[in-house]
Amino acid sequence: MSSPDAASPEILSLAGSRGRVGALVGKLADPGVTLAVPKTEKQALREAVAMPGGHSLAPLRCPAAAADSARAVPGLDAAIAGILPGGAPPIGHATMAGKDLPVSPLMLPLPAMPPVAGVRLGSGRAGIRYQGREDVTMMVFPAGTTVAGVFTKNKCPGAPVDWCRNSLKAGRARALVVTAGNSNVFTGKAGRETCQATARAMAELAGCKPGEVFLASTGVIGQRLPADVVVAALPPLHGTLAEDGWPGAARAIMTTDTFPKGATRTARIGETTVTVSGIAKGSGMIAPDMATMLCFLATDAKIPAAALQKILSRGSDRSFNCVTVDSDTSTSDTVLLFATGAAKHPRVPAEGGAMLKDFARAVDEVLMDLALMVARDGEGAQKLIRIEVTGAVSAKSARRIAMSIANSPLVKTAIAGEDANWGRIVMAVGKAGEPADRDRLSVAVGGTWMAREGEVVPGYDEAPVVAHMQGREVEIAVDIGLGRGKATVWTCDLTHGYIDINGAYRS
Repeated sequence: MSSPDAASPEILSLAGSRGRVGALVGKLADPGVTLAVPKTEKQALREAVAMPGGHSLAPLRCPAAAADSARAVPGLDAAIAGILPGGAPPIGHATMAGKDLPVSPLMLPLPAMPPVAGVRLGSGRAGIRYQGREDVTMMVFPAGTTVAGVFTKNKCPGAPVDWCRNSLKAGRARALVVTAGNSNVFTGKAGRETCQATARAMAELAGCKPGEVFLASTGVIGQRLPADVVVAALPPLHGTLAEDGWPGAARAIMTTDTFPKGATRTARIGETTVTVSGIAKGSGMIAPDMATMLCFLATDAKIPAAALQKILSRGSDRSFNCVTVDSDTSTSDTVLLFATGAAKHPRVPAEGGAMLKDFARAVDEVLMDLALMVARDGEGAQKLIRIEVTGAVSAKSARRIAMSIANSPLVKTAIAGEDANWGRIVMAVGKAGEPADRDRLSVAVGGTWMAREGEVVPGYDEAPVVAHMQGREVEIAVDIGLGRGKATVWTCDLTHGYIDINGAYRS
């Protein structure tokens, strides 16, 4: 690649590479490089991009003339594969049952994930459904590790959810096993037996009771998950566990996800610094009543199970419960938080209390980061949407109205088409079943108010709204005008990509 002072900048052609921009920019930070891209990708290149390690990338030049004369660079995918560590799929693509999916243009890079004292983890291959990629994740924890969890409210949960709910009663954990490709849902006695066999095998490896092993599975519903396949993959995987296995674990739990999701924070308990790190998977069937699909956090803090549960439940309600992709609540939704107790800090009372304020802040931030990554990776998503509702009769009412907007196919397709059809937002408010007065309602998109108190704003100019909707992130504000209740939720647009993925999910 040319240097910044090169006389003639190198031109890399991305024609036909829709969805690669988020992955490419991390490697192409050389200001002497010009990218020639189709018009559909120019907006993404103009946006500021967060880089690993705190670096930033100036807006890249996309001259119209270059698009016609650019030369393709042979082996470009291979040259930049290093920015996705640990054997990721080809740049710009994720793999779903042998199919390539374009990486979401809203992708965020996986951050550096430091070790969490007491946690060893890794990923391996069982060949459950996906060939040529890792599909089993394992974590082990020291004796004394406490655990908290929240689960789906779907009335047809998977066998792993039932297993975890029962194991959670004791508040102790020594291991976690996660499989991708088969959800072990609606599998009856066979599903329960697979959980039992997996937990027994893992307990032997970890030197603990089967009830201290937590399980999660994600993938196709209604197909038996072979216990022998899972059990056979555990011993070799156990022998490879390490403190730095977070990136591999984040990838191995993916199904229709197009990028791995991770987040980490530090907090203070007394004078001691503790770490909170987490990974998540989720892209479709996202409208959780607690979390999204699968999410696993670990900390080296020593927190009683009851206090840990309170923090996790509250944090999930503020984050994952405020995200929707398609209004469908998964049968497998699971969030688990493990506390190893390896850090040396003042004793935390059973009820927690003020000394955990900063710790709770760190957990909340990790959960929110992961929840927004799920929205960014919504199946077929091209835009992240933030919806703020104010002036409702209560916070609960505001949230229901916001979710009605977020789940409206008409609103989501309008945003996908960059159509400033704000009447659809009014419709979604009215159908929510919550108190609303047409003559007090106000609606804004991108900070531009188009309707106030039931009427179109005099002199309303649609141009800035359309310009805002052409970006990757869209903001909708609604003032109900009846009270002080408020809520914020996040979703994504609805595109043909969602149909392409879900119309062929099993095939």
